[in-house]
Amino acid sequence: MFNRNDIFGYTPDPQYNKPVAYFSMEFAIDQALKIYSGGLGFLAGSHLRSAYELKQNLVGVGLLWKYGYYDQLRDGNNYMKPDFIRKDPTFLRDTGLTFTVEVHGAPVHVKAYLLRPEIFGSAPLLLLSTDVPENDEVSRSITHCLYDPNESTRIAQSIILGIGGAMALDQLQLTPEVYHMNEGHGVALNFYLYAKFNSLEEVKKRVVFTTHTPEMAGNESHNYGLLKEMSFFYRMQEHEVRSVLNMDGGQFNYTLAALKFARKANGVSKIHGEVASEMWSANLGVCEITSITNAQNKAYWVDKVLDKALTIGDDQLLVSRKKELKRELFKIVADQCGKLFDENVLTIVWARRFAGYKRADLMMRDWERFMRLMKSTEFPVQVIWAGKPYPNDDGAIGMFNQIIAKSNPIANCAVLTGYELSLSAALKKGADVWLNNPRMYREASGTSGMAAAMDCAVNLSMPDGWVPEFARDKENCFVIQPAADQLSEDKDRLEYESMMDVLEKTILPIYYSDQPLWLNIVKRAAADIMPAFEASRLADQYYQHMYK
Repeated sequence: MFNRNDIFGYTPDPQYNKPVAYFSMEFAIDQALKIYSGGLGFLAGSHLRSAYELKQNLVGVGLLWKYGYYDQLRDGNNYMKPDFIRKDPTFLRDTGLTFTVEVHGAPVHVKAYLLRPEIFGSAPLLLLSTDVPENDEVSRSITHCLYDPNESTRIAQSIILGIGGAMALDQLQLTPEVYHMNEGHGVALNFYLYAKFNSLEEVKKRVVFTTHTPEMAGNESHNYGLLKEMSFFYRMQEHEVRSVLNMDGGQFNYTLAALKFARKANGVSKIHGEVASEMWSANLGVCEITSITNAQNKAYWVDKVLDKALTIGDDQLLVSRKKELKRELFKIVADQCGKLFDENVLTIVWARRFAGYKRADLMMRDWERFMRLMKSTEFPVQVIWAGKPYPNDDGAIGMFNQIIAKSNPIANCAVLTGYELSLSAALKKGADVWLNNPRMYREASGTSGMAAAMDCAVNLSMPDGWVPEFARDKENCFVIQPAADQLSEDKDRLEYESMMDVLEKTILPIYYSDQPLWLNIVKRAAADIMPAFEASRLADQYYQHMYK
């Protein structure tokens, strides 16, 4: 079985020597390791990459998803369809550790694999799998699909992540001083710790928590009886859980429990920290909620030639390289959609997790105005959409396919499938404008625009999540004016009009008529992203403010 030196392969920097375990349901570290769905995984991947660069004593704990999230393919009519294709990564190391975790009153065998730091340049990552011969098919399926739609399977996944992850650390003699829950999926680990220490205060000394969900309905909860039946509470009885955590009602809320087990918690932007405090502070026993704004790892996301051009101040190199990157992106457009895009035309990209509140179709709200924009010869534009809906969200998939249907006849519109790390990087590098138009206060942080700005795309965004901490309208980005909070109707219409006005009256004239000003905005955006929104700041801040 592996020892600590086998797992890390490096000596931690003394300032980051405290051992930390980082629990997350998903990690986006490399295109070859498809164990992520969207922003939560992108954040976790950047965190582990920067932890490695800083030589932090941090190990990630996650699950090895046999079929990943899903593969986003197309059917015979060119619409998207989810498919589930087995993944067999050969670069993971078998740690030699197999152990059992109780799920639904029966032992489930769990095998631990290791992603070594030198493979992709990340902190070590332990990945647990129940897909082993010793298990029956139901138990094997626990780690088959990320965010499985079956409620019992989802609960079992949290048990394996939380309780199984903590057990694996103990058996590998990696017992941390700090357990960091990245979102509430791993909350069951606290019941393992409570059994170990028999004290809520002792658990609180060791646990910190990051919440990502600014809406009450989005925070996972399940019936107490079902959780007890599933062995979620480890060795605790339901009445003990209610008593220790002072939680009543029929539903056990993962986020609320995590806030009561943790000594400190954080939201993922300044706005979100305030929203989270308002959401949860009325509950007795919740910990302090501060904020640490999300960030992205520059070494992974930035194009090295663009970065060189920015560093030496070579505008000609910047422009020529950006066009080259646009040509690379347009090869993907041509391959998938049969459309030939022009590197000299302003290209708008909307690409992120596909959810209703993110309003992917907002640009099409007024079809006549949208078509005037698409047909303009004075200020031509090209638009690309990409993103993954949840595979069981018929509404989001319907919206995605509706955009495909509407854009199919339009030569300068494209919808791309296969939205994973590789395509995400190509889109950021090839975009001129990175569009972000969610409904206000629904985006906890958002991070895609950070990496896009590193790659010389300009953000056109609602002032939500991380954006107010960065934005200087018309200097380093363009801001969509939000509708007044007190309005109950017409918000989408007003924000659509604001977005289109900014695009038509400000962005397009600058891009085509004042290239020096456009380049200044591009360069200012790239400069302002660093270091505030680079993940080394984030990784250091967690050690200084959450782990100490």
